[in-house]
Amino acid sequence: MNKTIDIQAAVAIAAAEALAAKTEGTFGVGGVLLDGAGNVLQSMHNKVVQGGLVADPTAHGERQLVDWYFAQVSAGAALPPPQELTIVTSLDPCCMCTGAILAAGFHVVVAAPDGNAGINYDNHASFTALPAPLRAQAASRFCYPAVRGATPYARAASGARPKSFFIGKSINEATQALCTLVFESMASQVMQLLHDGDAGPLCDPASLPHDHALVRALRQRYPDALTYRCAPHVPDAGLAPFLRAAMEQDRRNGGAGEAAALLDSFGNLLLCLPGQQSQSLIRTPFMECTRQYAQLRHALMMGKDSAQQETIKRYLGHPKHGTFVLSGGLDGSAASFMTLGAYGSTMEGALPENNPAQFQYVRPGMAQDALLALCQALPPLYSKLIKIEPRQVADAALIAALA
Repeated sequence: MNKTIDIQAAVAIAAAEALAAKTEGTFGVGGVLLDGAGNVLQSMHNKVVQGGLVADPTAHGERQLVDWYFAQVSAGAALPPPQELTIVTSLDPCCMCTGAILAAGFHVVVAAPDGNAGINYDNHASFTALPAPLRAQAASRFCYPAVRGATPYARAASGARPKSFFIGKSINEATQALCTLVFESMASQVMQLLHDGDAGPLCDPASLPHDHALVRALRQRYPDALTYRCAPHVPDAGLAPFLRAAMEQDRRNGGAGEAAALLDSFGNLLLCLPGQQSQSLIRTPFMECTRQYAQLRHALMMGKDSAQQETIKRYLGHPKHGTFVLSGGLDGSAASFMTLGAYGSTMEGALPENNPAQFQYVRPGMAQDALLALCQALPPLYSKLIKIEPRQVADAALIAALA
């Protein structure tokens, strides 16, 4: 087992993972999980893109490390509690990863800033993008070590104090610059890939024969796919039975009884899923829904020629053209903030002008004005580019069915 008791050495491991991510054609971000003595438990990097195709919009390095930890514990591994562990990441965590880290209870050491999507986007370490109850938690767990030197990469230490096992508590300018440049070198390319082939007209998967390979693959993921249809972007009471079934399964899976559905641009139900929180604390319904859809598209497109891939994209379009529907709305919890960030990571760009109600919920988790204020305080990617604005479904009968 490798051991590091120096922040610089730990950041170097994260930077190496970021370089590996860049080589694979995905966002250049990496991280490493350390125990309370500095032992390296695991290192991972971004896996959003695999094989030149979008595989999982939630596969950021930090989120994967959190899930890895819970998978090991679920399998019987004797690991320390999260409060004793530290994630060292090459880039300031996004909102999704921040929510996952806070929900799980890990500490964080951050190398490079991210002024677009990072939770400390303004470099003040005040974490005003978070709901007020979570700001103190972030201030006590998120550490931004000093970067010594005279270049623009230099900075004073801020945030939480480093864990006591770190003897060396600063980062070399060159390593911090590497973390920044590796990410910046891939960011626009990957964001473009996330929306590649998005210009043509979409096709209705309900028009395909029931034994078509795409329909079979979709129903293998979710047996009730394409059995419900509503007006585009206007879910109605017909969705309630599917949500209730997933909510009941979510309780059996260790969750609070929530569900997340994805409708396509024609109003077809593609997925309606529970969470898997008995397996990992952060596998909430939305996380499962967006991951399953991306992984389905990836599995169908891998190994196909460009024409075949384009056909799949026409029938299974980018989710920004459809509608995500949550059974319960967002609240001030860390897990809910993770969901909000995961939605942003799924969109990764402006919403279509004809689909401003892409993100909907049935039962409110907080007052709508408070929710909008929370969204407007998010880092620029979420508040300025995507302009996240969850809203309650319009159909009163659907609201009453889940009340």
